[in-house]
Amino acid sequence: MATQEDKLKKVIGHAKEYGFVFPSSEIYDGLSAAYDYGQLGVELKNNIKEYWWTAMVKMHENIVGLDASIFMHPTTWKASGHVDAFNDPLIDNKDSKKRYRADVLIEEHIQKIEAKIQKDVDKAKERFGDAFDEVQFRATNPNVVRRQEEINGINNRFKTSMEAENLAGVKTLIEDLQIADPETGSRNWTDVRQFNLMFKTELGAVSGDSGIIYLRPETAQGIFVNFLNVQKSGRMKIPFGIAQIGKAFRNEIIARQFIFRMREFEQMEMQFFIKPGTQQEWYEYWKNERIRWHKALGMGEENYKFHDHVKLAHYADAACDIEFNFPMGFKELEGIHSRTDFDLMSHEKFSGKKLQYFDPEENQNFVPYVIETSIGLDRMFLATLSNSFVEETLEDGSERTVLRIPPALAPVKAAVLPLLKKDGLPEKAREIMKALRFDFNCQYDEKDAIGRRYRRQDAIGTPYCITVDHQTLEDGTVTIRERDGMKQDRVDMKDLSKIIGDRVAFKNLFV
Repeated sequence: MATQEDKLKKVIGHAKEYGFVFPSSEIYDGLSAAYDYGQLGVELKNNIKEYWWTAMVKMHENIVGLDASIFMHPTTWKASGHVDAFNDPLIDNKDSKKRYRADVLIEEHIQKIEAKIQKDVDKAKERFGDAFDEVQFRATNPNVVRRQEEINGINNRFKTSMEAENLAGVKTLIEDLQIADPETGSRNWTDVRQFNLMFKTELGAVSGDSGIIYLRPETAQGIFVNFLNVQKSGRMKIPFGIAQIGKAFRNEIIARQFIFRMREFEQMEMQFFIKPGTQQEWYEYWKNERIRWHKALGMGEENYKFHDHVKLAHYADAACDIEFNFPMGFKELEGIHSRTDFDLMSHEKFSGKKLQYFDPEENQNFVPYVIETSIGLDRMFLATLSNSFVEETLEDGSERTVLRIPPALAPVKAAVLPLLKKDGLPEKAREIMKALRFDFNCQYDEKDAIGRRYRRQDAIGTPYCITVDHQTLEDGTVTIRERDGMKQDRVDMKDLSKIIGDRVAFKNLFV
C-alpha cells in the first residue's frame, strides 16, 4: 500500500512531467525551495486566484481590491513588529549538521500522538459501527484521555516558554520529549536561538544602514498603510474589506515539502475593518465563510479541520487555521485572525499620521479593529493538485492516472479531438475550437489513437473531451466525454458552449 510520502513523490513527478511545476533554474542544478509554474500550472494558479477574487470581491459589495508595492518604507516593518518579533526558534543537530525549526519538531511530535488517538478512534468506530459516539469516546476512553492530556501539557509548556522568551525552556522540552533528528535519530542538539525571517536588500545607490530595505514578508501591511486612501477614495463605510493577491518573501530556516513552504510565495489576503467590540461575531462569520468556500470545491469535507492557535501572535486576540489533509498530513492552508487595532494604532504611532475612521452616525472617530483571512496560493495549488491525483484500475483491467480537479479550476476546460487526421475532420475540429476558445481554455490534439489522447487529457485534469468523427460531418453532432465517469454523450456541436459553460462555471460553486 502506497504511503502518503509516496503519493507526494508521485504528485511532484506528475507536476513536472505534465507542465504544472518545474524546479527553478534546473539547468544549473536548481535552487533549494524555488519552483517555476509551467504552462498548465499557471492556468490552475490563475483559476484559483479568480475563484478567490470572485468570492471575496465580486460577491461582496463592501470589499474592494488593492495591489500594493512589494517594496515599502523600512519603518513599516518596525511598526508592524517584524523587525523585532518576526522570528522562528532555530535549533541545529550537532551530529547531522541539519537545521530545524524547534516549534515544528514539537508540532510533529504532537502529530504522532494525535495519530495514535485517531487509530484508537478508527478501531472503535469499526467495532461499534453506527452506534459509535466519537465525542463520548474521546472524552472517556482512558488511552485517548491520557494522550490528550499529554498533548495539552506539551502545548502549555511550549506556550509558556515562548511567551516568556525562554528559549532554554524550549530546548529542555525537546530533550524531555526525547525528540530526535528526523533523518539520523541523533538527539545531540544545540541551544535554541531566534532567527529573523526577513530578506534584506539595499535601495538604489545608497549603501549601509541608511539604505536597508526589506522584501515584504506579508502583503497585509500594504493594505493597512492604504486604509485611509481606499476608505476615502471609495467612500467606504465600516464594516468593509480590502483584498489583495501578491508575492511575499520569508527566509525560512528550512523550506521543504515541495511548494508547501517556500521562501518566495504568493498570498491571497483580505483585511476586514470593523467597529471595536464586534470582533468576535465577525471572527466567527469569516471562519464560516472561508470554510464554506473551501468545501464548495468538493474535495472532501473530511479533509478540512480548524486548529485554534495555542500561542497567539502579538497582534491577535483570536486566531485559528483551516488545516487541509495534504500528503504530509493535516497542515495549515488558511489563517483567520482577529488582529484587534494593533496594526493601525502602530502605524499611527510610527508615522505620526492619524489612521482613524469617522462614524457619521455616532459623530466620532475611532481606530477600526481588523479581521484577517490569509491563504497561501501555493498551498491551495498543492492541496488541489494532491487531492485530485488518482491512479485507478478500470473495469477492463487497464490503468489510468487522472487529475480530478474541480472543473471550475481545471487548467484546460475542453479538448477538441478529430478522430482521424483526414477526411475533413481536422478542419471541422478547428472550427469547433475557434468557436469555443474565447469562452474556455481549450486544447487541440490530433496525434495518436483516441484512447491515448483521452488518457493525456485525464492526466492534466481536462473535464471534457470533444471527439469529431464522420457523423459530425453528416449531422453536426459530436461525442462529449466526461473525465471522471468517462461517460460519453452525443450532442449537437451548436450546444457545446452552453453544455461546457453550465458545467465548469464558477457560479456553480456559489449556489
